[in-house]
Amino acid sequence: MVHQGDAPLVIAFPHTGTTIPLEIEQTLRSPWLALKDTDWWVDALYAFARDLGATTIRTGMSRTVIDVNRDPAGVSLYPGQITTSLCPTETFDGEPFYRPGQEPDATETARRRTAWFDPYHGALAGEIARLRSRHARVIVYDAHAIRGHVPRLFPGDLPDLNVGTNGGTTCAPALAEAVMAACQRSPCTHVLDGRFKGGWTTRHYGDPGAGIHAIQMELAMRTYLAEPPVTAWGNWPADYDPARAAPLQSTLREVLEAALAFAKGHS
Repeated sequence: MVHQGDAPLVIAFPHTGTTIPLEIEQTLRSPWLALKDTDWWVDALYAFARDLGATTIRTGMSRTVIDVNRDPAGVSLYPGQITTSLCPTETFDGEPFYRPGQEPDATETARRRTAWFDPYHGALAGEIARLRSRHARVIVYDAHAIRGHVPRLFPGDLPDLNVGTNGGTTCAPALAEAVMAACQRSPCTHVLDGRFKGGWTTRHYGDPGAGIHAIQMELAMRTYLAEPPVTAWGNWPADYDPARAAPLQSTLREVLEAALAFAKGHS
């Protein structure tokens, strides 16, 4: 799903989809479990971005079917740390998705890649190319959110705003500085290249020398919804809370405006 804008900004939503085809759902232990790690309501949170002229792109397919923000070659984004794969087989908490013996094999993984991964990235690459032909700089902003407390993935509580540039390789330093300055003006806790340094999208498309600057924003979900201490069927996902989200949206608007100022050569 693509909404085209004219500003030099593409916002990608790789993990907000909730569609699971029936033939895959039948192999799962629990449809609820399969959707547990969705980036809930992130596309709604950024709905204002279209007013800034941003192009947005999202897949409706659940990340459990195929994760379009993972290396299609199967290379880990975080060697030595726990992370999910191209076709995940367990939740962030280590709960298995599939009935015994029903996990996707290499043939099934290849099928899913052709059906959903490749079209998503074909569309994303096309939009980046369209905007790069019109602008000297284009920002690729990969939008994410995660529960703020996932002990299996990270200790303690995650900061509110987690900006990833893969150690400064996916964008110019001036862009990272502008984004972090906007974060610092907010009441939110924040970190640059902490636990989340940017997924495959950020690392694959970020090419500052070619005028394509990629950055990831991973939000702690508590910033826009009431995150329960323990997620269970019946209390998760929590509803999107517009009143709770409003201050965060003001901060995110500042972040995107700072990115656009950089793209337009104002910083």
